[in-house]
Amino acid sequence: MRIAVVGARGQLGAAIVQEFRVAHEVTPFGRTELDITDAAAVRDTIARARPDAIVNCAAYNDVDGAEDHPVDALNVNACGVRALAHAAEAVGATLVHYSTDFVFDGTASAPYTEGDRPNPRSVYAVSKLLGEWFAMDAPRAFVLRVESLFGRAAGAAPAKGSVEAIRKALTSGGQARVFEDRTVSPTSVVDAARATRQVIESARGGGRDVGVAPGLYHCVNSGRCTWLEFARELARQLGVREVDSRLVPVRTADVPLRAARPLYCALSNEKLRAAGVAMPAWQDALAQYLASDVADELSNR
Repeated sequence: MRIAVVGARGQLGAAIVQEFRVAHEVTPFGRTELDITDAAAVRDTIARARPDAIVNCAAYNDVDGAEDHPVDALNVNACGVRALAHAAEAVGATLVHYSTDFVFDGTASAPYTEGDRPNPRSVYAVSKLLGEWFAMDAPRAFVLRVESLFGRAAGAAPAKGSVEAIRKALTSGGQARVFEDRTVSPTSVVDAARATRQVIESARGGGRDVGVAPGLYHCVNSGRCTWLEFARELARQLGVREVDSRLVPVRTADVPLRAARPLYCALSNEKLRAAGVAMPAWQDALAQYLASDVADELSNR
C-alpha cells in the first residue's frame, strides 16, 4: 500500500514512518512539504501522491499556547483535518487521525470509553474534538485517541515530553516535579504506530467493513496510573535509589497553568482489543522503550 504520513517529523510521525516502511511504500510530509492549513495545497499534494491511506500526525500541541492563539489551534487541529478528510475522499483513501484524552473533562472515576460524552475544557481540547468530527467526513476514517506519549522510533531524534523530563531529572541526580492527582494511560509511540499499521492493514477491502471497522478507538497502552506512580515505576526500572527524595509530588491546582487539565483522563482500550488489536501494559511498554533506547545508544558509539 501507499501510505502518506503527514506531520512525519514529530515524535509519533517518525514512529509511524518507521513502522510502515517495513512493508509499504511511505511518503512522509513534514510541515515544509505540506502545511495542512492550506486546503488547496492539501488537495493538490494528496491528488499527486494518490495514497491508499493518509495518517495524520500533524497537530498544534501547545495546550497553554492555544488559549492565547485559538485561531492557530483551530486551523491545524480542526480545519486542517477537514482538508485532509476531503482530500482522502477525493482519492478514495483511508484517513487515520489522532486525537486526545483532553476531549474529556476529567471528572470520571473509571477509564473513559468511546461511548462516553466529551466535555472539553480548553481551547486546545475544543480544537481536537472538532478535528475528530471533521475527520469523520472521510468515507473511511479512523480516529485514534492517544495520550501521554513517550518513546521514539529507533534512530529518531531524542524523545520529548513529560516522560523524558522526568527521566532526565532522575538520571542526572536532580529532582522531578510530578503530578500526584492526574491519572493517565501512558502510551508508547512505537505501540501506537504498530496498532495503526494493524488497523490500516485490517481495514483493506474498499468500503466493506473488513477487520477493524472505521470509527473511533482509544489507542493507549493498557492500564492507568498517576504521574507520580509512573515516575516511581520509571525510577525502579532505571535502578534509581532514594526515589522519595528525588520525586516531588505536586497537585494540579498548585501549578499555574493557562489551560485547564483533566484530572482523571485514563482511557479504556477494550474496543480496540475486541477488534483484534491488543495493546501491551504501560509498564511493559516502558521497559521495552528503555531497552531499545540503550541498544540504540550502544549502536551509535
